[in-house]
Amino acid sequence: MSHSRVVGAVEIGTSKVAVLLGEIVGESGLNIIGHSASSSKGVKKGVITDLNLASDCVHAAIMAAEKNAQSRIDEVYLAQTGSHLIGSFNVGTTNVSSPDGVIRSIDIEAAKADAKRRKLPGERTYIHHIQNPFSVDDHPVENPLSREGRRLKVGYWSVHGDSDMVSDSLRVIRGIDLDVSDMIISSIASGAVLLEDSEKENGALVIDMGGGTTDYVLYRKGYIVKTGVVPVGGDHITNDLSIGLRVGRKSAEEFKLRDGRAYYEAEDKDTKVWARGDLSIGDREYPLSAITKIIEARVSEVFDIIKDELEADDLLEPMDIASGVILTGGSSRLRGIDVAAKKSLGLESTISEGSADVSDELRQPEYSTVLGLLHYALTGQEAAQEAAAKPNSLFRKISGLLNI
Repeated sequence: MSHSRVVGAVEIGTSKVAVLLGEIVGESGLNIIGHSASSSKGVKKGVITDLNLASDCVHAAIMAAEKNAQSRIDEVYLAQTGSHLIGSFNVGTTNVSSPDGVIRSIDIEAAKADAKRRKLPGERTYIHHIQNPFSVDDHPVENPLSREGRRLKVGYWSVHGDSDMVSDSLRVIRGIDLDVSDMIISSIASGAVLLEDSEKENGALVIDMGGGTTDYVLYRKGYIVKTGVVPVGGDHITNDLSIGLRVGRKSAEEFKLRDGRAYYEAEDKDTKVWARGDLSIGDREYPLSAITKIIEARVSEVFDIIKDELEADDLLEPMDIASGVILTGGSSRLRGIDVAAKKSLGLESTISEGSADVSDELRQPEYSTVLGLLHYALTGQEAAQEAAAKPNSLFRKISGLLNI
């Protein structure tokens, strides 16, 4: 009989906690056996601000998913987000050691080690070291082993985060007596499940729009070359509408979902919408232009920040991002979000339709990250991307510092 294990994919977001259970059979089989989603508390802009509140929400979601699956979780893959995550591109180099100039494994490992040599301050910890192509004497190669040359180089996109913030998310999971096998950045998890290899090769920008943050990952020639987190999401749009229209958050959220659009049109000026539409006492009309202008301003801010970050590294070249922008996450449901993205970024933009291999419910954009986490658990891609700090060792390190 094939050995099986149950993996829990957990995303602790600002607006919701999503849990997906997958039974992995042997080396290639995956059955989704349970899921749950619940409101999140104690989390702001993707970062846990109240450990007790967040723990209660996550534990309830995990237990609901286990009940739904009628199975217990063996291990957890945990999503990471928040503006504390910072990435940098580092290049490692080494001179080929052999007199005959033939590159051997020792040279490859030396180049890798040189790329990851940068030490972080004590309050920071690496989460991912994502390998990019090698080059031999400045000529790109996929596999340098046994090639001849004098100098070997390799690049890494390395992502690190605040140790305390990372440890808080680990504490939440360990509080229910579960171990975290790996941590994956939300945008990378989404990109893994939404993109075909050919789309990564042609270049693609995945933007995952959540409640408190917007995460992005850029692929060029099949490799991840940049990730980022903008501390703005759908909840900020709701808050802007609440203030601008002078209504409660519940009404503001209803306006956003029912009447909202991510861009303003001239005809909005003469259009009115009702708060409730039932002509009851207190019901009133609002100009659609006010709603769409408020939303457009906030959405444009998000895409303009991403644009500026990519342009700063000379990475926003349409020819190198031929697959365009793929939008996902719960806030990508906002009407016209693809039009707004194209307008700001100058790239063809589409809203993800999810994977055809799952149920209609799980094809919704808010499940992209947890589906991606299961994809990593199944394929072992975290090994290829060299997850930098194994969660259990990181927790032991932090526990020792805090004497817990």
